[in-house]
Amino acid sequence: MTSTRVFLSPIVSEVWKDVEKPSKVDIFDTTLRDGEQTPGTSFKTDEKVKIAESLDRLGVSVIEAGFPANSPEEERAVKEVASIGLRAKVCGLARCVKRDIDACIRADVDRVHVFIATSNIHLKYKLKMDVEEALEKAVDSIEYVKTHGLECEFSCEDATRTPYDRLVKFYTEAVKTGADVLNVPDTVGAVDPWGMYELVRRLKRDVGAPISVHCHNDFGLAVANTVAGVLAGASQAHVTVNGLGERAGNAALEQVVAVLELMHGVKTGVNMGMLTEVSKLVQKYSLIQVPPNFPIVGENAFSHEAGIHVHGILEAAPCYEPFPPEVVGQERKIVLGKHTGRHAVEAFIETRLGKLPEDLMDEIVMRVKEVGARKKRMLEEDVLAIAEDVVERRMEREKHVRLEEIVVVTGNKVTPTASVQLRVGDTVKVAAGIGVGPVDAAAKAIQNALNEEISLLKYDLKAVSGGADALAYVEVLVEDLTGERAKGSAVTGDIVMSSVEAIVEGVNRLYVRRLRKGG
Repeated sequence: MTSTRVFLSPIVSEVWKDVEKPSKVDIFDTTLRDGEQTPGTSFKTDEKVKIAESLDRLGVSVIEAGFPANSPEEERAVKEVASIGLRAKVCGLARCVKRDIDACIRADVDRVHVFIATSNIHLKYKLKMDVEEALEKAVDSIEYVKTHGLECEFSCEDATRTPYDRLVKFYTEAVKTGADVLNVPDTVGAVDPWGMYELVRRLKRDVGAPISVHCHNDFGLAVANTVAGVLAGASQAHVTVNGLGERAGNAALEQVVAVLELMHGVKTGVNMGMLTEVSKLVQKYSLIQVPPNFPIVGENAFSHEAGIHVHGILEAAPCYEPFPPEVVGQERKIVLGKHTGRHAVEAFIETRLGKLPEDLMDEIVMRVKEVGARKKRMLEEDVLAIAEDVVERRMEREKHVRLEEIVVVTGNKVTPTASVQLRVGDTVKVAAGIGVGPVDAAAKAIQNALNEEISLLKYDLKAVSGGADALAYVEVLVEDLTGERAKGSAVTGDIVMSSVEAIVEGVNRLYVRRLRKGG
């Protein structure tokens, strides 16, 4: 992991100073099993292999590769993952049913994760069996796994809604039968961090075997509950990349690892610099994109736009970042838009165009805010184009022609028509024009208002950035009757306005040259 300083609230160390936290926790990744149960998600075998290889490089301890008994294809996929020589242990899920366990054995896994429901509601309505029958099935299944020389992880499904004495009974018998790890699933996200902490603390005291936690995110507490379980003594945490999973998902690997490593100093064995890379790989194969504001790996996780925030970031990053983005494979982004302050725009422009006069910067900032109000997101190319446009325009200070108003009418059965109002010196001139398109009509209207022929020799339109709201950059070459030529350019969010402003700029440069020549 990249060495870094982490800037946290002092209350964190104060609250946990008297608690003996574990020095290491194993990360059990179930992206390929529980994560694949996300509605609409299905991994092909080669995709499972690529994700497993990536998780292995990331440094997770256990990879739950699937539920082999689900189908012959699933069994083959798990067997393929188990055959590629990963450092991580490969695990298969099984109900407390012999044929499920046999499928895991055929898939050559290192560990079989067997589970049976223990809560009242699950026993009554799903399994339709009593406690003793469920316990007998659990014991028989653990024993069957161990006789085949495999590691066994045992879960009481819906553990957080199971009476505590019953949990102790099941887990105690599981340990006696040879279970290597006892997993505590919060199957429907029905516990809070304080409850999970106390549950794990008691189980560790009363049962004593290695404890694992598996938390769902129905109340948005999966990460918090997982961390609480580890701080209470759990030596393993179940997670999924990007928090994939049934309903609202599972505890997100990236967040759990970041909190444990950076906030509590608990080692996970995970290479944190790979977190964003692995997240993107899983987004690609799962076809589920994380929200921009998703913690740790989201596109906006280290993006800053608001003026006060950007000013603080530019002066000292920890003002608005608890740790550097490079730690998790991210990059800091300064987003320029309607919330951006002068400090951010000036800092960015200086790196590209050098230091500019204050009046120019005032105009650039104003333009950035205006365009930013119309665009959902401005790219650096947008801002640079605006700055270059402002600089170019200011270079020609003697403005003889100014656009005051233009109206363009066009449509399927309407001849494109434009009316324009120009101020030429101290005189206001109004004229109209028609053309083969709105830009041509506007150019004709400008010619008529100037009462001279100005030819449009070249017209070049570019989208400055991608998307439907990209800025339109227009560059033109105009020529008067004497053969004098001049370039004009403009960038706005509207093609016609960019075109008109570019033509007017070209005309102004023609007029400036005439004056310089004494014309």
